[in-house]
Formats: sequence, C-alpha cells, structure tokens
Amino acid sequence: MAFSDRENDDDVMSEINMVPLIDVMLVLLIIFIVTVPAMKHSVNVELPRASNEKELLKPETLNLSVKADGSYYLDDQPIADDQLAARMKAESGKQPQPDLHIRGDRDVRYERVAQAMATAQQAGLRKIGFVTEPAAGAQ
Repeated sequence: MAFSDRENDDDVMSEINMVPLIDVMLVLLIIFIVTVPAMKHSVNVELPRASNEKELLKPETLNLSVKADGSYYLDDQPIADDQLAARMKAESGKQPQPDLHIRGDRDVRYERVAQAMATAQQAGLRKIGFVTEPAAGAQ
C-alpha cells in the first residue's frame, strides 16, 4: 500500500492525449511541403481564345476517289498520278487548308489508297478523312 493509492486509480484522466494529434499534423505538413512546389511548376500552355462570332471562312473539301482499277478522280475529274502531287501541293498552300476526303472502292488494292495518303502527307495536307457507307443492318 505504500506505492499505490487506491483512490487515485479510479479517477478519470482529464488531459487530452496530444501524441496522435501531433502525428496527424506532421503528416499533413509533409504532404503540403511536397505538393506545393509541384503546383507552382506547371507547364505553360497557350490556350485557344473562344469567340461567339461565326467562322467566316469555311474550308473547302477535296474529294479523292480511288476506283477499283486504281485510277484517281479528284473532285469527280480523272487525274494522273504525276498530276495528283502537284494539285495537292497547290491545295495545301491555301488558307484555310482544305480537307481531303478519300473514297476508296471496296475492291481497290490498299497500295493505291496508301500511295494517295502518302502523296497528301508529302504535299502538306493535314486533314485527311475516309468516306465510307454504313453497313446495311446498321442504323
């Protein structure tokens, strides 16, 4: 009985345990120290400006058809292979640059369509699309 007092053992501890609170605060401090420099070093991106005006110049469309025999038709006019590159080069210099829509016959060799795409890329045309027909059962 000399070392313990029975009356003091039953008393409720009235002090707040600060150790868990200090641990949480230190973890939050470390998180903020790590994330704040990452937020300051951002990549500068030049964002486009939005306007509510209608676009006055609408780019025209070049329609390139490749028939089953491999012949090219540019805007429904037959065109030779050597003339195709010169015509696409002239079209790529226009502002705004026209879109190129390629219509390939179902039975044409892929090589002819790939040659047309390579010619358009070398000429500097940036917007190339393919025109297809939807499947009979698709809606």
